Amino acid sequence: MRKRKEVLTTGDVAKICNVAPRTVSKWFDSGQLRGYRIPGSKDRRIPLQQLVRFMRAHGIPLNGIETGQIRVLLVDNESELVELLKTALREKADCEVQVANGGFEAGAIAQSFRPHVMLIDIDLEDVEPRQICRHVRSNTDLQGTRIIAMQRDLDEGQGQALLQEGFDGFLSKPFEIREVVTAIEEAVSVRS
Repeated sequence: MRKRKEVLTTGDVAKICNVAPRTVSKWFDSGQLRGYRIPGSKDRRIPLQQLVRFMRAHGIPLNGIETGQIRVLLVDNESELVELLKTALREKADCEVQVANGGFEAGAIAQSFRPHVMLIDIDLEDVEPRQICRHVRSNTDLQGTRIIAMQRDLDEGQGQALLQEGFDGFLSKPFEIREVVTAIEEAVSVRS
């Protein structure tokens, strides 16, 4: 069993809270997140108990501290695919997965769940997925979230256009589960 760290770097805190490291530095510098500087250095350190206190006060899910799991929000209404992806991502990639069937629900869940990655079916009827992309990009609480578009028969040109619109990746349905896991891992490694 891996021993849990009792003192964290700003990078560690950024990964757990799913924000940019500079955001953690701002929290620290403003006094919202308590910790200390290493003598003779500008490096900041945050005791785990201070991070837990901060996360509770700001409604940030504590599960990242205990599990280290990647939080994935799956926005799709194809029930068979959703069940298959949920099971595969939990078992094969050790992800924590929540599901939304539409844009409004996705926004509400994202605020409390703070996913590392959102997989969005851009063929959803009730919402313009690009609006979700713009909303996530403009929300400071979700600035670390990576967004992967999914669409049936998506070609490379359409995928590249989605990247230009702010998505971090794309998948063409139907796809292999391994492709989804790889896309999530790549998105998270870019974020790290």
